[in-house]
Amino acid sequence: METNTSNKIEKKDLVITRVFDAPVEQVWKAWSNTDDVMRWWGPTGFSCPMVKIDFREGSTSLLAMRPPKEFGNEDLYSIWTYRKIVPMDRIEYIHNLADKDGHKINPVTINMPPDFPQDQRHTITFKVLGANQTELTVTEHDWPVGQMVEMSKMGMEQCLDKMAAIFAG
Repeated sequence: METNTSNKIEKKDLVITRVFDAPVEQVWKAWSNTDDVMRWWGPTGFSCPMVKIDFREGSTSLLAMRPPKEFGNEDLYSIWTYRKIVPMDRIEYIHNLADKDGHKINPVTINMPPDFPQDQRHTITFKVLGANQTELTVTEHDWPVGQMVEMSKMGMEQCLDKMAAIFAG
């Protein structure tokens, strides 16, 4: 029997590694502290007007990203549902788009492309390189190959640029 694989969507993991001139405790806090997340969540030109962190395994955090006026100025919400938290080492969560109340939504309802992933696993790892240097690796698992994964890469790189500014200041 022949298997038709032409309908199978090619997927890949998006992996971004960045070295920060900051101790691991400070880089960890950037992922778990409301004030810090508000400073870096969202690409260049976007702000983060609201974050509700519930940083425990099995709990969910709600984040808002506000685009610039030329992109509609309408808040986009995400939820991170934590599956595993190993202090100073690893955070694993499931990412979904959400409404303002933190309920998961289908991305197409807010005009995202139909291949925008739902229930996407994210893994954040922290590696101490020295007293004041930390390697952070962000892995967004199983992106459909195409334009959205490239946009996510660009957006996360810009988020990490904003995070680096927290440590520089």
